[in-house]
Amino acid sequence: MLAAMTEQNESRKQRAARRAGEFPPAPEPLPRPVLDSHTHLDITVSEVGVPGGGSAEDPVAAAIEVAAGVGVDRLVQVGVDLDSSRWSADVADKYAPVLATVALHPNEAPRVADLDEALREIEALAARDRVRGVGETGMDFFRTGDEGRAAQEESFRAHIAIAKRYDKALVIHDRDAHADVLRILDDEGAPDTVVLHCFSGDAEFAAECVRRGYLLSFAGTVTFGSAAALREAAAVTPIDQLLVETDAPYLTPMPHRGRPNASYLIPLTVRSLAATTGTDLDELCAAISATGDRVFGPW
Repeated sequence: MLAAMTEQNESRKQRAARRAGEFPPAPEPLPRPVLDSHTHLDITVSEVGVPGGGSAEDPVAAAIEVAAGVGVDRLVQVGVDLDSSRWSADVADKYAPVLATVALHPNEAPRVADLDEALREIEALAARDRVRGVGETGMDFFRTGDEGRAAQEESFRAHIAIAKRYDKALVIHDRDAHADVLRILDDEGAPDTVVLHCFSGDAEFAAECVRRGYLLSFAGTVTFGSAAALREAAAVTPIDQLLVETDAPYLTPMPHRGRPNASYLIPLTVRSLAATTGTDLDELCAAISATGDRVFGPW
């Protein structure tokens, strides 16, 4: 009774603040399994926890189980610095549904005391069997100013070379830097597989990436009301060049924007993409799954 009265007396803003730290309810399962092509399990379990209050003894296993329950049966755990890249590689070795990528995030590169040494360790991690991607690397002009761009570019070029040496997918973080990302890829020669993580461009940029054979990975942002340009980009992307991701615990899809994200919420983004692209949901799930296997290899 007290809880009910409290709920009634709270303002809408108070209720939103109180619920902001809660995971949303599980969505309807997908008709076919798909993957989450980009997630941060380490950040999710350490800062937010596990959806549904899963096991604290093994939160990674609990998060995997919750995702599998709605048809998200494979996860790509993404490194952003040395610590998270080491963790990602180790987790991929331990859990069969998880593969890893390793990298220095573009905003991390200018802060590294010895960039050459850090890149040597990233290369050593990239050689491991269950590390299937080099990323997220790239360029970010939103959070890093002019003073850090030289280090970002040096790091990005080095990551491109590592991906090519080990024949791994290159996973790109591109924020407000579309032209420079393409320029650097052209200069260095892109690896065989390039994924634009959390694609943020418009239809024109999407068409340019598609023409080059790159893959576009769409996050929960494609469901936002303000993201018409992003939906237009998705609409011009062939389904065999399209991936879906959470970037968890960030970028939670509608109608739960602002609450924590996790891989089990992928169905919301997939259904939005099916509506946006006019693709049958079953067909889209099958295409996303096949593309995931093509990009990252067998789990």
